[in-house]
Amino acid sequence: QVQLVESGGGLVQAGGSLTLSCAASGSILRVNLMGWYRQTPGKQRELVADITNGGSTKYDDSVKGRFTISRDNAKNTISLQMSSLEPEDTAVYYCKAYIAPLGTVRYTQYWGQGTQVTVSS
Repeated sequence: QVQLVESGGGLVQAGGSLTLSCAASGSILRVNLMGWYRQTPGKQRELVADITNGGSTKYDDSVKGRFTISRDNAKNTISLQMSSLEPEDTAVYYCKAYIAPLGTVRYTQYWGQGTQVTVSS
């Protein structure tokens, strides 16, 4: 069974930093695109940043220059280094990955359980 497990959320003051981590585990053949999304109450989940297995990245304009996504293909993990945090960054952050489980050739979308990030002003 494949799963994504996030860690690293918490409470931080505005201007501070946090690093989120996400690890894919289970019977995995290969992992394609991985990324971070966030969601606040009453709003749709939105892309924060994603990264291909080749290292190409994409960021939402609101986090460019403040957040950095990175990836370890050998460990099937991604991280999101967040700095200069603002109260507007407060949300539940979710990890998403496209994973082909062992025994298949098709990528399936998986989500983590989410981790709360709260930025106080």
